[in-house]
Amino acid sequence: MDGRNFRVHSDEVTKATYEALERRGVTKQDIADIVLEMQRPYNEGLTIEHCVESVESVLKKRELQHAILVGVEMDELAEQGKLSRPLQQIVGSDEGLFGVDEMIGLGAVLTYGSIAVTTFGHLDKNKIGIIRKLDTKIGGQVHTFLDDLIASIAACASSRIAHRTRDLEEQGKTFEDLKPSETAPENDIDGATT
Repeated sequence: MDGRNFRVHSDEVTKATYEALERRGVTKQDIADIVLEMQRPYNEGLTIEHCVESVESVLKKRELQHAILVGVEMDELAEQGKLSRPLQQIVGSDEGLFGVDEMIGLGAVLTYGSIAVTTFGHLDKNKIGIIRKLDTKIGGQVHTFLDDLIASIAACASSRIAHRTRDLEEQGKTFEDLKPSETAPENDIDGATT
């Protein structure tokens, strides 16, 4: 079959995305913990369940899925020593001047607006939650791309919650009035890219 005319089914991409995160030791809960820390001060009644739902929604977006698949693959190839020189050394050591990892993470947040962009910058600098663990170079694992991708997912999920907060305020409600399954409105700020 001609590869140019073959499309991978969305379910397969979603499954591969979750498997990639699982292989790297990252759970939805890990990311939701970051989202909760970022958004709780601004959202009365916000629960971890709301945050998990927001992370799940973000992880349905192809833009994020593709970024995760590329980034995790690069990290794993670097761990196996399969990148060519000098890229192997640059990715393997997460060289400070190497910004491709941040650019992939930043590119993935752009569909979620300026709140996601500024949150991504904050998370990239301050390494909150599992991001700090991934950024620590211990045990021989390479997470050059993954730490930025987790920051991207958390930033997008935080942005969704921030936008939903405004919608709720206009209705005279807070997250306290919602069940987690009601977090995502029909016309939500998930972004135009699917």
